[in-house]
Amino acid sequence: MLNVDTIKNGLVIDHIRAGSGHQIFSWLGLDKASFCVALILNVPSSKHGKKDIIKIDNIINVDYSVLGFIDPSITVNVIVEERVAKKINLTLPERVENVIKCKNPRCITSTEQYIPHVFRLVDKKRAEYHCEYCDELYRAGVGEVF
Repeated sequence: MLNVDTIKNGLVIDHIRAGSGHQIFSWLGLDKASFCVALILNVPSSKHGKKDIIKIDNIINVDYSVLGFIDPSITVNVIVEERVAKKINLTLPERVENVIKCKNPRCITSTEQYIPHVFRLVDKKRAEYHCEYCDELYRAGVGEVF
């Protein structure tokens, strides 16, 4: 069994869909972190079979709506003095801005670089979003974030 030290003050991003940990790790810029971080892949999970976990030995600002968009089953544990001080259960956000790019070549966001890429949730069960400008559909948790 792999042992990773406890965190004194920081975050534990848990219940990440197995295989998505790298994407979140990179999006958070943790590959350039000056503090201790751990990306643990394919951890046995009774709920999902396997999961990824990210441990961050520092309190950092995280856009929880983006994490919820990537994987709404994620939980974030805020650790203070080696104890879980707060548990945050994520959900699909109603709106995301500049998280994903519209792939429709006819969308105004393809030609006008200053326009933000805005997507709104249209079907929660299917995790579907549509581009606010051209209605192109996009599923949460699929593809790359900015």
